[in-house]
Amino acid sequence: MKSNFLLTLGLQLLAAAATAQTTADSAAAATPPSPLTTYGFVDGYYGYDFQHAATNQRPGFLYSHNRQNEFTVNNAVIGLRYDNGQARGALGLHAGTYVAANYAAEDPVLRHVYEAYAGFRPFQKAWLDLGIFASHIGFESAVSKDNWTLTRSLMAENSPYYESGARFTFEASPKLTLTGLVLNGWQNIRENNQAKALGTQLQWRPTDKLLVNSSGFYGNEQPQDSVRRRRYFHDFYVSYAATPRLSLALVFDVGTQEQAARGSKADTWHSGAAFVRYKLAAKWTAAARAEYYAADHGVIISSIIPAPAAPDFRVQAASLNLDYAPATNVVFRVEGRAFRAREPFLTDRDGRPTDNYGNLTSSIALSF
Repeated sequence: MKSNFLLTLGLQLLAAAATAQTTADSAAAATPPSPLTTYGFVDGYYGYDFQHAATNQRPGFLYSHNRQNEFTVNNAVIGLRYDNGQARGALGLHAGTYVAANYAAEDPVLRHVYEAYAGFRPFQKAWLDLGIFASHIGFESAVSKDNWTLTRSLMAENSPYYESGARFTFEASPKLTLTGLVLNGWQNIRENNQAKALGTQLQWRPTDKLLVNSSGFYGNEQPQDSVRRRRYFHDFYVSYAATPRLSLALVFDVGTQEQAARGSKADTWHSGAAFVRYKLAAKWTAAARAEYYAADHGVIISSIIPAPAAPDFRVQAASLNLDYAPATNVVFRVEGRAFRAREPFLTDRDGRPTDNYGNLTSSIALSF
């Protein structure tokens, strides 16, 4: 009798525990996730340059990871994002050598704003956002962990990282997203003239493996006291996950900017890059990049107002990247990169003109 009693009691306790767990699971499932989330990112790095002037500053056309022979932080970001399905917004702050180099022309109060925008759905499948947000242009972002290579390509370094304005996004279908923008300009938070710029973006995912992007920009980006020079720009890229291990990407940019003198030939620039990424093992990934950049009179990459007699900029580069991810939210990366030009475009450590330049960069990046 005693054993039967104990057995019955045990079964009742197990049943009660199972019921309690089921109730807890149901309550958890019924509770929607919080619309407010936090995020953060820190990218500490050390770089070393070859065939470059004896300074800790890398060449002026590099903005991300732009210090050498120095232990420092490229970008440290912390922020909040809100999205309840009908309204959304974000506020993020950042600091680092990337910020010092890329936001130098901004108002000091605004330099440390990574993103700050508010938006809502004017109708189903559409968003309208207003504020400061990531650029609609380019295959690479300001957050290095999201990029296939540690450093950014020349085309990415010399096109907008961020924008300020109004953004309208329409989800035409699960495979097609269309975006239209009215902006203060080409990577500037504060307006520098009385004109506004226009932007467009089309992203098409015909399959889970393939992404096709087309982004456009039009605007006059000269200061208020300068002669108008309208700028037209287009960014195109396609990425393809060939296998679970192998991914490929091709990127091509082309732009043109009017000369100040009426009837003069416009300054044109174009740039291309090819990326290959391969997963070597569970925690190891390798990536290679080949690229070129060609700009009449160094437009954009050397000056936004180039003189007709300024030299052209013609540079080719290649890099090799090795990543080790000991955990899902941290990655250790090492990259070697080499540049070569038709004509000398830098000075070496002895102060002599040189047509080649190379560097090594290492980084530990943590995201949360």
